[in-house]
Amino acid sequence: MSQQSLIPNIKACVFDAYGTLFDVHSAVAKHIEFLGDAANQVSNIWRTKQLEYTWLRSLMKKHVDFWQITRDGLDYALDASNITDEKLRDDLLKAYLHLKCYPEVPDTLAKLKDRGLQIAILSNGSPAMLEAVVKSSGLEKLVQTILSVEEVAVFKPDPAVYQLAVDHLGVAAKEIVFLSSNSWDAVGATAFGLKVAWINRFDQRPERMPFQPVAEIKTLAELPDLLES
Repeated sequence: MSQQSLIPNIKACVFDAYGTLFDVHSAVAKHIEFLGDAANQVSNIWRTKQLEYTWLRSLMKKHVDFWQITRDGLDYALDASNITDEKLRDDLLKAYLHLKCYPEVPDTLAKLKDRGLQIAILSNGSPAMLEAVVKSSGLEKLVQTILSVEEVAVFKPDPAVYQLAVDHLGVAAKEIVFLSSNSWDAVGATAFGLKVAWINRFDQRPERMPFQPVAEIKTLAELPDLLES
């Protein structure tokens, strides 16, 4: 990573959940022996459709919760892969409630909490989904606040979602650093006014948008050193 300026005056660290704290492909990875060569295709289509359906429903103003979105995305992925195994479908959905967190997550959150920073999740996920995955990863004592889009019934990157962090944490947008591995989410949060660090885990190209994050890092382990003490 190239040298980056420290991010000053931060009082809260707010994290996207899926793809940022939790590996969205770990659900399929648990059942790779059954899916075989179709595993990567199923996982990638599932994730793509999951995101597409959030954007479509937000634009059409036809909201459903993220659990329904997740089911619909999986059904599309399985159909596209000519898989009709209902038990496998059920097992994959259950696995999505127990996604693995990335290895650096617990230690990073602990360091941030020890510095007195507020730790929150701001996610498209429904409250039940988020509570389940936080608990299964053993992060309950590190994550102080879980914020779901269900409170505003629209998905990211609608500005109403990012406003939830300001309202619930009681700090100004400029005092929040928002972390996401999803480039479109990083752009959306930047456009809203949050200070954003993009977790570019997979060496993606930056979006061609005028709303660029203040930092780009490879893993969350780099975050504590970016924040001005």
